[in-house]
Amino acid sequence: MGGEVSEIGGWSDGVFNGGAWLRIDGRRVDVHYRDLDVVERETVEAEHGRFRVEPLLFHLVGIPTYLVVAELAVGRTLVGDLPRPAYPDALRRSAPPRWRGFASATLAYAERHHAPHGRVAQCAGMISQAASYTAHAVLAARGEWVTNDKALLSRAGLEEVDFVVAGMTADPQDLLAAVAETGRVVAGAR
Repeated sequence: MGGEVSEIGGWSDGVFNGGAWLRIDGRRVDVHYRDLDVVERETVEAEHGRFRVEPLLFHLVGIPTYLVVAELAVGRTLVGDLPRPAYPDALRRSAPPRWRGFASATLAYAERHHAPHGRVAQCAGMISQAASYTAHAVLAARGEWVTNDKALLSRAGLEEVDFVVAGMTADPQDLLAAVAETGRVVAGAR
């Protein structure tokens, strides 16, 4: 057995506050610490359609605080019984327009401030962020829980954005076209 173990609060000051990446008998095992009072609070918040987005390493657009509710809903309980919350209707109504607003603002910024100057890295980053925001919106509208962003774009049917990013060059017109194409793709995502 080997791996890395964080202290409580080692991964963030927010809802995703620590855990361990272990290897046990050759298998990868992730352990996540959760404050059950926080999970209970975020469950109530999600039921009312409220959430925050917290930064978290390796998550391109951060995580919604309802992630801990998603873990409760889809996780496997090893000992005892835990509730399995359904995706709240209030969250299905409130989250998609908020995520789509983030996507729209991000693409608008890329179009105005990076594409005209040939800034490929910034445009690629913002296009990727806009696609991730949109994926959160799509999955929230469907009532599908998200616990990480490893397959976020494919779950939302947004793989086409990979091809947009792969074809980008430093030509400002090309970057403007890439931003516009991403806008078309995310607008049609359902």
